[in-house]
Amino acid sequence: MRVWEVQNAFGIDNLKLVDKPAPTPGPGQIVVAMKAASLNYRDLLTVKMGGAPLPLIPFSDGAGVVEAVGSGVTRVKVGDKVCPTFFQSWVDGPVTAEARNLALGGTVPGVLQEKMLIAADGVTKFPDHLSFEEAATLPCAGLTAWRAIAVEAPIDARSTILVQGTGGVSIFALQFAKAIGAKVIAMSSSDAKLERAKALGADYLI
Repeated sequence: MRVWEVQNAFGIDNLKLVDKPAPTPGPGQIVVAMKAASLNYRDLLTVKMGGAPLPLIPFSDGAGVVEAVGSGVTRVKVGDKVCPTFFQSWVDGPVTAEARNLALGGTVPGVLQEKMLIAADGVTKFPDHLSFEEAATLPCAGLTAWRAIAVEAPIDARSTILVQGTGGVSIFALQFAKAIGAKVIAMSSSDAKLERAKALGADYLI
């Protein structure tokens, strides 16, 4: 199978397409045929500047189809459409130091591989109405935004929120907030980006 890998040193020029044997799932594991990946700024920094062991398979966010399951797996089955989760050992509750040390595309091999061996507990199914490309944007930016406005500081239709910039987390927060009925103030140094935020529903622009 084909894998994108940062090999001997960090930097874009050291990101190479290589061939590796296709994996076989062990107990509690699955193999996911990856169909799409999305780029976060964090992924670019990891490839360019490091902070993870080499060789490194980068990128944290992707989507694919379960191709094989190991013994004892009941959460998913062959054919399910899934996204790997960013923190592989974090399901709910406060994020622990242990969970932070198991981040895809860093301390754990990322999604830039044709067939990904992963713990069955490290994926979540996504709705059929989403494309692979759409689902691939959710795990890092989408869930960060959702947790901010639904868990850490829950909002409702009476709320007004400020989104700083027009990166992935801000744009997701904008859209989630509008779906809830809240008002959104968008802030950017780019008039063109502010117009995009307005088109997505921002009520006020700075």
